[in-house]
Formats: sequence, structure tokens, C-alpha cells
Amino acid sequence: MALFEIRGVVKHFGPHRVLDGVDLDVHEGERITLIGKSGCGKSVLLKLLIGLVKADAGTIAFEGQDVTNLSEREWVAVRRRIGMLFQESALFDSLRVADNVAYALREHRVMDAEAIASRVSESLSQVNLPGIEAMWPADLSGGMRRRVALARAIAIRPTVVLYDEPTEGLDPINVTRIDRLLDSLRGEHHVTAVVATHNMQSAFYRSDRLALIHEGRVARAATPDEMRSWGDERIVPFYRESELRAKTRPSHPG
Repeated sequence: MALFEIRGVVKHFGPHRVLDGVDLDVHEGERITLIGKSGCGKSVLLKLLIGLVKADAGTIAFEGQDVTNLSEREWVAVRRRIGMLFQESALFDSLRVADNVAYALREHRVMDAEAIASRVSESLSQVNLPGIEAMWPADLSGGMRRRVALARAIAIRPTVVLYDEPTEGLDPINVTRIDRLLDSLRGEHHVTAVVATHNMQSAFYRSDRLALIHEGRVARAATPDEMRSWGDERIVPFYRESELRAKTRPSHPG
């Protein structure tokens, strides 16, 4: 049984059909990356997986449970096992770092104040930002904001984390930092990763599998090597970009 089983999922926004029958399995412990042109529906699919939008047709199962038509109240329990790193971090500027990271823990009401403070500290340490609980989001660099958002996503100790453009807009050093943090979470804590990205170097060199979304459907889901050897004209621009980035990438610190 796959962690996520997505079958025939359709999503419209007005007359525009963004997803048109998506079929995809996400396996426990893997890092699967969604690739495709801008506007192809990668971010929409992530939001479907965490119940922020509802499918117009098709089904989504998580850990064997059909979550397609859950109410918002029913989603609360499911979201305790699913973390999400939103595009542009989506931190609350009116809350200090500690309160941002603690947000989901308080919403779910599963820990007391002392335990929450400990979990916040532990989560910030996991993303290499210990001791910044009292800072405000406005005082953080772009890379730090992204890592605080990641700390918030993992504070609930999820089974899977959904990453929406985790390295978008970051400099090469911070791209490497975020990629290594994702690898660490998967390797040390067995967190499944579903990543939507335009960064083809990360996609082809860090993923277990890639899923190419084209014209509202998954054209193919396969390993990076299988994608490179596929030869279909739809995948060629993506792996060529990954090779170009690999040749031009600068040296990064460890």
C-alpha cells in the first residue's frame, strides 16, 4: 500500500481545468519530485494532498484512508501526520519565531506549554537555527525564513512533508542547505518528501523518483535515470536544464 494513492483526480478553477485525471502513488520514505511547466498544477496537487483545496473528481487515499471528501474537522487529525513547507515560507510576521514554529502544535492541542517550547527548540536545532526563538521574521534572511518554515513543518513530527518550491529565490548556498536538510529528514527521521520545484538540479540529483505533470496528468513517474533515458520530447528540456545547472554550479560549503 502506497502512502498516498491518487486516482483520477480532477481540479477546475472556473473554466480552467488544471488537473485532468492525475494518477500517482507516493511510497513511504521516498523523495518524489513533481516537475512540469509553470501553471501545470504542481502546487495545486500538494494542496489537494493536505486538504487545502478539494478535488472535483477522483480519489485520494492517505495511509489507506480515503481523504477525498473529509470535512475540515476530520482533516485536523490527518494533518497531524502531514507537514507542509509553503512557497515563500508563509511565516506570520506578527509572531516571533518561537510562536511561528509552535503554531500547528498549539492548533492541534496535543502538548502542554513546556513540551511545546522543548519541541520548538529541538525543531530549530534540526534546521541549524538554534536559539533564535525570540527573533521576528522581518529580522531573518530569506534562507533563514525558509528554514524556520521548515522547522514549523517538522515540529508536528509528520509522516510526510509537502514542499512547495522549497529553494525558490534562494542563493546557491541556501539551496544546498535546504536540499541537505531535506535529505537529513528523510535519512535520519524517515520522513517522506513530496517536492514541487523548478530547480532541476535538485530534482534530478536528489530525488528517488520524478513525476512529470503535463496537460493535467502525470505523463510518467520514474527514477531520474529512467527519465533521462526515456527520450520523450516532453522530458528533454528538464534534464537538459539539470545538466546545465550541474556544470555551472559553484562550490558550496559543507
